[in-house]
Amino acid sequence: MRVRKLTVLFLSFMGLLLATWVVFGQTRRVDDLTLRNAGKAGEEWLTYGLTPGETRYSPLRQIDTNNVSRLGVAWLFEIGSGGSNQEATPLFWNGNLYGITNWSVVFSVDARTGKERWRWDPEVNQTAVRPRICCGVVNRGLAIYQGKIIAPVVDGRLEALDAETGKPLWEARVAYPQDNYSITMAPRIAKGKVIVGVSGAEYPVRGFFAAFDANTGQFAWRFYTIPGDPSKPFENPALKKAAETWSGDWW
Repeated sequence: MRVRKLTVLFLSFMGLLLATWVVFGQTRRVDDLTLRNAGKAGEEWLTYGLTPGETRYSPLRQIDTNNVSRLGVAWLFEIGSGGSNQEATPLFWNGNLYGITNWSVVFSVDARTGKERWRWDPEVNQTAVRPRICCGVVNRGLAIYQGKIIAPVVDGRLEALDAETGKPLWEARVAYPQDNYSITMAPRIAKGKVIVGVSGAEYPVRGFFAAFDANTGQFAWRFYTIPGDPSKPFENPALKKAAETWSGDWW
């Protein structure tokens, strides 16, 4: 219960902090240029780690060492069950917070009032998926692009939701839990593509990153991070070189 309360208090503090950044009025769409410059002005939190380099450093000056002791709880919001497995960093855009729980439930909250705007549940089959995930069911965060919230689902799906309504726009399959894959990382956006990697290295899986068209969800490419079956051709020279550095029963 204590962990749950701390989680709720943390999110409420984030709401108070981020509410000071809100520029109410005209909606600004998030595109590639916006994401490349994310974090420079500090008014919004548009990508995991705030900046493309994940500095997590805000240039804002309104809250400092002189007034931080006067901060208090502005509102509380129940994000859901999960306890210490709630690891996602909320995004902040157009006066709203966007978060995701460890079981990939996505929600939007008005940063000024703490009122829930919408919630989307991917209805993950927890009984079937949980045994396939090592070391805890977690989710690190979301991506935002062109009015869409891009949500990684722990069972291997990638979902695009309307940022204003939470309505599903497209769904893509990255991997399958029956193959011991899951998704726990926050997606990135680059040149109109959603890029996401898979988890599951504690099991005999082959790690990879995959890219999908951010507007349609169409599969674009897959890049394996480790070599595959040595009896088959390598996908690129880099993997061939990597295989030469390994020994023993690596396959």
